[in-house]
Amino acid sequence: MNWCNLLWVQIMPRSGETEERISSKEMQTLEVNAEYFGISQLQLMENAGRSIAHEISLHVSTGKKVILFCGLGGNGGDGFVAARHLSSMGYKTKVVLAGQGKAIKHEAALRNWKALQFLKESIVVVEVKDSSSVPKTDADVIVDALLGIGTKGKLRSPTRQIVECINNSQALKIAVDVPTGLDSDTGKVSSVAVKADITITFYKAKTGFRRAGHYLGKLLVKNIGLPELLERYVGPGDVDKVRKKRCPQAHKGDFGRLLVVGGSEVFSGAPALVSLAALRTGVDITNLAAPSKTAKAISSISPDLITIKLQGKHFRPSNIQELAEYLNVVDAVVLGPGLGLKRKTGEFVKEFIAAVEEASKPLLIDADGLKHYAEFKRPLKTPFVLTPHAGEYKNLFGKTLPEEIPDRIREVRRAAAEVEGILLVKGAVDVCSDGKRVKLNFTGNPGMTVGGTGDVLSGIIGAFLAQGTQPFQAAAAGAFVNGAAGDFVAKKLGYHIIATDLLDRIPHVIDDPMSHLEVRGKIAGST
Repeated sequence: MNWCNLLWVQIMPRSGETEERISSKEMQTLEVNAEYFGISQLQLMENAGRSIAHEISLHVSTGKKVILFCGLGGNGGDGFVAARHLSSMGYKTKVVLAGQGKAIKHEAALRNWKALQFLKESIVVVEVKDSSSVPKTDADVIVDALLGIGTKGKLRSPTRQIVECINNSQALKIAVDVPTGLDSDTGKVSSVAVKADITITFYKAKTGFRRAGHYLGKLLVKNIGLPELLERYVGPGDVDKVRKKRCPQAHKGDFGRLLVVGGSEVFSGAPALVSLAALRTGVDITNLAAPSKTAKAISSISPDLITIKLQGKHFRPSNIQELAEYLNVVDAVVLGPGLGLKRKTGEFVKEFIAAVEEASKPLLIDADGLKHYAEFKRPLKTPFVLTPHAGEYKNLFGKTLPEEIPDRIREVRRAAAEVEGILLVKGAVDVCSDGKRVKLNFTGNPGMTVGGTGDVLSGIIGAFLAQGTQPFQAAAAGAFVNGAAGDFVAKKLGYHIIATDLLDRIPHVIDDPMSHLEVRGKIAGST
């Protein structure tokens, strides 16, 4: 199966899955990913606006007056589309914009706002610049399309005054996606919120709606053309969700400290790649612990690498005491790349993992670390990620990974539940699971079978963990970034890739993950 075929593979629902609610961040991630997979915001907005107009037509007859209060974002865009449909259905339609049209930044909303400018003979359009210019609500139906699900905090002027105006009206009040002023994640109201008769929300009910019945009125969930399958696909939205923004007042350490434990006389490059990838991802400090001779060799690779020179030629249990002070100050740990397979090293791995658990630090185990972990495999008392390829997976769980994706998903989910951690199984399609949820990543290409690309992946995920990202999200986003970086390299060099080629592409993918669309088609078509 090639990349394109895999996009539409069917995934079995999770056993016992009854939850039909979604958080604002999850919804925003889904909408960004939908665009990446070919469903534009413009399409979703059109479907949303049409569903609003259709619902209004079920409650009031044509010829009635409808006022749509619209904001400057996507929620307002839904209102613009609804106004266009209502006008064509014979309703007396008026759009009241809370602000000025020139301030609209949302691309799809702006396109629909511009469309209204050509329809002013049939749709009255008013811009409200301040609270003094809020119009009277002499309408049969009022549509609240002011603010969307991502809005938090107290309402500003003139939005607050518009909400009060809506609540004082006797008209039928319909809220778009969420009543303005209501936090869709918590169900709380910080100042004032629209008390809707009907709330039309899209795709799924939002998590805070359980505690917000007083404001929602009758809740209707409308399908706008978002297949639920897309929740299982990793995309740019997942990267947006984990990217940590830097403020001017940031200090060293605010963006994470990572401890990388690995390396041997034979494999000195693996932990160096982990550290360099973590730095490119945005972590502030990496401390790389390796046996003394290996650490000195690693130090010569780059001045950016801070090495901890441990006693002995190979890792051994006594090294744990040398690492204790670092475990206290770092935010996450990567264990395994280049460790070697000495018996004493296996004893070190077992005892060091216990020390990481005691320190309550998130942990990623890869490469030789996985081979040693397989000897005593158990759930850990700290959040952790395992990143095996097919061969390492068989060594860990005693099973060969199925070829077919639905079967592979079931097997990876089972294994993740067994160890009670996060599994990211690397392959042509990466499968990430926490035992319940599943994410599939499609970035990457055959040129990335070269040694070292998995170490780069570990560095990216380790950096996200050090920055406070939850392990499941860190693993999924890391898989996308690593594969997309490799795709950019393949576009330039073909499949003549070496692992260090990926490092300089990591920032580009993190800062603009949607740019992967530039190379996705070419890479997919050549596999």
